Amino acid sequence: MKRSRCDLSGFAAPAVAVALVALLCVGGATAEPRAKRSVQGVVTKVTDGDSLWMAPPGQRAMEVRVRDMDAPEICQAWGVEARRALRELVLGRTVVLRIAGRDAYGRTLGDVQAEGTDVARKMVEEGHAWSIRTRWDRGPLVQQERVARALRRGLHGQPGAMMPRDFRQGHGPCATGRRAT
Repeated sequence: MKRSRCDLSGFAAPAVAVALVALLCVGGATAEPRAKRSVQGVVTKVTDGDSLWMAPPGQRAMEVRVRDMDAPEICQAWGVEARRALRELVLGRTVVLRIAGRDAYGRTLGDVQAEGTDVARKMVEEGHAWSIRTRWDRGPLVQQERVARALRRGLHGQPGAMMPRDFRQGHGPCATGRRAT
């Protein structure tokens, strides 16, 4: 008699192990993260190079932090250009937001698609942002960042381009109305 890979009959195993294997066999536990909730809406405002406001139909606008990238602060060199680039990509357009959670400032964090374009990927490819850094790696868009840097696109063509976290450490957060020179 041929057994399926999840057939545990004839084996002695602790109850916990049996329950775990049973969950894996029926798909109750998977290695993939839960599906992200998607929301569609129109972008009503672009705050800076990685933050925007979008309004789902019939709902109030929500502040969104685009995931996987880090654009210069608005008062930092290339900050105004990064905001302009994001505006050109999304302002007034319908976008799809795949919600991943909230950031430290309470903004909705997620992947943004505009007319089939991954906004974070496009911003990094064009040199308007860096791949977001985690504690242990260079981020999900590091290859796109390396290409932009090698081709001296956008902020990578500027002398002394500084990652936003380093800028904030040396200069503090941007004050309202303060602009880069």
